[in-house]
Amino acid sequence: MSALEVVLRAVVTLLAFLVLPLVVGQTEHKVMAHMQGRLGPMYAGGFHGWAQLVADGVKFVQKEDITPSRADRWVFRLAPGVALVPYLVAICVIPLGPGLVAADVDAGALFVLAAAGVGILGTLMAGWASANKYSLLGSMRSAAQLLSYELPMVLSVASVALAAGTLSLGGIVEQWNPWWLLWQLPGAICFFTAALAELQRPPFDMPVADSEIVFGAYTEYTGLRFAFFLLAEYAGIVVMSFFFTVLFLGGWRGPFDDAVGWVWTLLKALLVAVVIIWFRVSWPRLREDQLQRLAWVWLVPLALVQLALTGAGVVVFQ
Repeated sequence: MSALEVVLRAVVTLLAFLVLPLVVGQTEHKVMAHMQGRLGPMYAGGFHGWAQLVADGVKFVQKEDITPSRADRWVFRLAPGVALVPYLVAICVIPLGPGLVAADVDAGALFVLAAAGVGILGTLMAGWASANKYSLLGSMRSAAQLLSYELPMVLSVASVALAAGTLSLGGIVEQWNPWWLLWQLPGAICFFTAALAELQRPPFDMPVADSEIVFGAYTEYTGLRFAFFLLAEYAGIVVMSFFFTVLFLGGWRGPFDDAVGWVWTLLKALLVAVVIIWFRVSWPRLREDQLQRLAWVWLVPLALVQLALTGAGVVVFQ
């Protein structure tokens, strides 16, 4: 690979990382506005509120950047970047099409899991450095939630990797078959639910329960620093949507030639992102005990059963 190709891949990946979370954010505004009958996001900029995202950006820029007097300043200021950068690293190994990947890693599935898990450090840093009990409580809830839902997510990914015979994301797509939609359906349910919990998206948003702990680990953040946490949330939705698409929906596989497979990957990932937004509108927040019970009583056993059935299927069919 030439130096020019490396630079081009890096630039394209960075642009995609900057643009796609904004697209998801704009989509969330519109989907929620339609489903909840909210008129506000339909006015900014005239036609269908096209400038709502621009208005939000201007709002964040104009807000005062405040650092609490008792905060650990360096940790407080570094936390938004620590929460955002792991998703940039993760998206580098997710293929859009045959050969359309910034970095082709043999164990790409494990790499994405490891990179996405690092993002929780930003939340822990924010809660600890804010010198605020509500922020600390929110960050501790985030850590407990991550530990609970990481196991069913890893087990569901292991099931797909076992079926494909590889941890390479490109290899998983090449081995994918339409009947996996049924065979790996329990694993897909476990993965999707765990992804919602790790992203702290409703109904798994106890770490930012505004009725109890203001806004959790992000309570003391204002202006652009708070906007970075929102961008990290949308970047997480993008990464998990693409990851789900590659694992369970066949990635670039479609009815047409693989040369336009990147279009299928984008469309499938956008559909998954819309479903994530739909869950936010439709489901009430779970209590902490309900959240933990769902992970350990239901998802972990279901993921283990799916892994066992996948192993049996591999032995029988191969």
